[in-house]
Amino acid sequence: MEIDIKNLPKSPALLEEMIVALQHELTAYKEKYARLIEEIALAKQQRFSPSSEKNSFQPDLFDEAGHELTEELKEQLDDAIDVKSHLRKKHPIRRPLPKEFPREIVVHDIPEREKVCPCGSALVRIGEEITEQLKYIPAQLSVIQHVRPKYACKPCQETVKIAPMPVLLLPKSIATPELVAHTIISKYCDHVPLYRQEAIWQRLEIDMPRSSLCGWVLKTAVLCEPLIKLLRADIINNDYAQADETTVQVLAEVGRSNTAHSFMWCYRGGGPHTRIVFDYQETRGGYHAQTFLAGFKGFLQTDAYAGYNWADSDGNIISVGCHAHARRPFAELVKLCKTPGLAHEALKFYKKLYAIEKKARENHLSVIARYELRNTEAVPLLKAFKKWLDLHLTKTPEQSKIGKAIRYCLKNWIELTNYLKDGRIEIDNNLIENAIRPFALGRKNWLFSGSPKGAKAGATLYSLIETCKANQVEPYKYFCAMLHRLRHCKTNEDYKNLLPQFIQL
Repeated sequence: MEIDIKNLPKSPALLEEMIVALQHELTAYKEKYARLIEEIALAKQQRFSPSSEKNSFQPDLFDEAGHELTEELKEQLDDAIDVKSHLRKKHPIRRPLPKEFPREIVVHDIPEREKVCPCGSALVRIGEEITEQLKYIPAQLSVIQHVRPKYACKPCQETVKIAPMPVLLLPKSIATPELVAHTIISKYCDHVPLYRQEAIWQRLEIDMPRSSLCGWVLKTAVLCEPLIKLLRADIINNDYAQADETTVQVLAEVGRSNTAHSFMWCYRGGGPHTRIVFDYQETRGGYHAQTFLAGFKGFLQTDAYAGYNWADSDGNIISVGCHAHARRPFAELVKLCKTPGLAHEALKFYKKLYAIEKKARENHLSVIARYELRNTEAVPLLKAFKKWLDLHLTKTPEQSKIGKAIRYCLKNWIELTNYLKDGRIEIDNNLIENAIRPFALGRKNWLFSGSPKGAKAGATLYSLIETCKANQVEPYKYFCAMLHRLRHCKTNEDYKNLLPQFIQL
């Protein structure tokens, strides 16, 4: 608001109106200033991770000071938590080396002249001390020659017979299932891009062009598509699933620039034997998830992304929120503020909620027992947390970080408490985020996918690798066994027997 000091209105009413307008404008500027300072501090913390003691910003700009609480809320915020006593080991104990490894024995004996006692008697061997070291032997390579003798009839010189070639994973290729498995695991599990693998082969004096490696990956992924369809079907036929998504850069997409962000959607479910499926799509439109989960009935756990709002209108789906996403803004504020405030109080509630989950996990509670434990301990705690949120809703600026965190919880409160309805449901989406994390780590190494086909192949292979991990199956052993049998599959039952949770290694 601009003011001409030399030409102020003479009317007291107009002056009063001008002053009130200036006060409102000043308040708005103060809130905007505080919000910008808050965003700068959070950005610095996220990028450089400074300790709160070294932060020079005023803590009361970010985390509103705590207000007087009712006795009930004070009781719920009591920090007393039982912790099992334990003895801390002074030195870690090294795990023994696997017994199946071959042993190369090197004996270090004393000279024969020292095997005599000063008294003149011969020393007798009473035992030995063994010290083991691990020796690294570079990968051993071998060449498999498929020899097919030819037979002919010399008198008539017409009949010639030869045994047919066995069914190969990749005909007209030098790659065996073991080599293909090594290539896949190196890229999608160990995050070694194909151009680096090419350089490794060159050091071994083997010509293995990146184009060949890429061809193996793409062709193998196509062969594995029936397995992914079975994993997807298992997720849809179960009544509890989790969903999340992350970005991926893909080149040569039709009608899109190479700098545009595409998305890798991830779904987790399938009951006791976990299934994880990655699904590459060009956009983040919620209709992709709706298409993938067509026919799903039950609990769908996601973050608060609007792309999953279609689930709310589906009478067969109950949306479940993620408490990790609700907790995160409070945790970020606590890192910035050494003076206790509202964010610290919120984390006390979450500390107790997660202690209940830890208790259920450590005691290996059944689904029913976990459900009963939550109804006994978590329900009263969540009711108190709801009262705390309502109490501070109108006392915090809407655009401040603490205000946004409180409003996020209240806006999604029904979804955040739906995990209480079934003992199988997790309190958060961390399990699916853990499945996405290896993909995000690999993305930092290979940066982008060269084509949509490459992105789809990556989705297929990541699905199998992460499903292996979720079911405690070693990925390389699985791919070796699966690729040897893949070409022999003819029915859905044959493919089902090759899924990570069912395959015989």
